[in-house]
Amino acid sequence: MSKKQVLIIDDQPVMRKLLEQFLKDKYEVIALENGREALEWMYDGNIPDVVIADLNMPEIDGFEYIKRVRESAFFQDIPLIVLSGEDSSAERIKCLKLGANDYLIKPFNPEELALRINNLVRIRS
Repeated sequence: MSKKQVLIIDDQPVMRKLLEQFLKDKYEVIALENGREALEWMYDGNIPDVVIADLNMPEIDGFEYIKRVRESAFFQDIPLIVLSGEDSSAERIKCLKLGANDYLIKPFNPEELALRINNLVRIRS
């Protein structure tokens, strides 16, 4: 059985590396810098099993990315976790209203993130 694919979108190289290191044993990890890169990669025919996206990114931020993914017939069912430094309830509500499946605040517990990914992948398959 091939590994499930996780797309990480974060403009911080350290965060991309950290997530990649943590997830690479169990998942095939694609790490991109911003929402524009991620959308282009997806429009090229790539459909990840789960997306983990930051909110504050250049070019296309997390909010706009979620909105565009949820508007697309091809991508609307992809599980999406927001991983952000923003701890406000308003930000979480906005993301969930846009269609995010989950929201975790940085710094996060890697084990908790892994469980949330597993749950979303299991529900989807």
